[in-house]
Amino acid sequence: MPVTESDKIDNYYQALIDRNSAFTGIFYVGVKTTTVFCIATCRARKPKKENVEFFENFKEALQNGYRPCKVCKPTENANKPPEQVEQAIELVKLNPKEKISDYRLRQENISPDLVRRWFKDHYSMTFHSYQRMYRINNAYKELKEGKRTTDAAFDLGYESLSGFGYTYKKILGKSPAKSQAKNVVLIDRTTTPLGPMFICATEKGICLLEFTDRKMLETEFKDLQHLLKAEILTGENAHIKQVKRELNEYFEGKRTQFDVALDTPGTEFQSLVWEKLKQIPLGETTNYQALAENLEKPNAVRAVANANGHNRISIIVPCHRVIGKDGNLTGYGGGIERKKWLIEFEKKVYQAQ
Repeated sequence: MPVTESDKIDNYYQALIDRNSAFTGIFYVGVKTTTVFCIATCRARKPKKENVEFFENFKEALQNGYRPCKVCKPTENANKPPEQVEQAIELVKLNPKEKISDYRLRQENISPDLVRRWFKDHYSMTFHSYQRMYRINNAYKELKEGKRTTDAAFDLGYESLSGFGYTYKKILGKSPAKSQAKNVVLIDRTTTPLGPMFICATEKGICLLEFTDRKMLETEFKDLQHLLKAEILTGENAHIKQVKRELNEYFEGKRTQFDVALDTPGTEFQSLVWEKLKQIPLGETTNYQALAENLEKPNAVRAVANANGHNRISIIVPCHRVIGKDGNLTGYGGGIERKKWLIEFEKKVYQAQ
């Protein structure tokens, strides 16, 4: 629902006029004359007050028929890490064996408090926990390649093997000596025009791609750990880098199919359904009954719907292209408003081909 409190509307409109960055992500403004919605810092010409309405999350703007502004890219920039947070993350990636202290952050003109708050709000962990997971993942890979535990521990700055072993076991569930056969799922975050997403990948391929506000996300993480007999660590591999690039190309309308490798554990029937989903052409939709008939299991409509609901890889395995038999939009883990946006977006891309 649009914001209705007059004092809040006045405050938000003034922030819009001032391009006040403190309000980025606090409100989204829908412009009635253009049907686009923006964030506070948008550089576009400011609309009259009577021609706007404010929303407190972008989903409500989408539900009310507005589309993201191409100038300020609201769903990307409102959720994009602040510049100082991006600098802190880059420090970790460039120095995977070094503990980045608050003192080091201040030396780089980065506020530790800002970084700490952002990680708590968007990763549900501290920046130092993020670092520990990143460093242990690096150690795990080196141990798997044959590096000695002692060398791995001291390279990471640990003063004793016991301290390294304790942290390693706490994160991976096993000691360094016993964990080398254990699988690891890496998790990273990316921003898209429809909001931030989590990406998970194994050595084989992408195993999860979901919007960060999906209600069943915690359950999906637990299922992945169980099915793959793995622990989830922050990190990045070639598959994650590839899917970030391909997602950008998809949202720019330059990619109609994905090439990144997938690792999708599930039952035989679920795997069959997911393969059928990938065969739905861009710009087209289908329904559960048609999918069941395509599988030569016309009475398995409910089972098809259930498998569809257990898909963990949004967009690439396009469960958003499945609608009701009557043409109405059906449930979608990322939200109906995102489903509507994706279907309309893909139709435009297809028609432009």
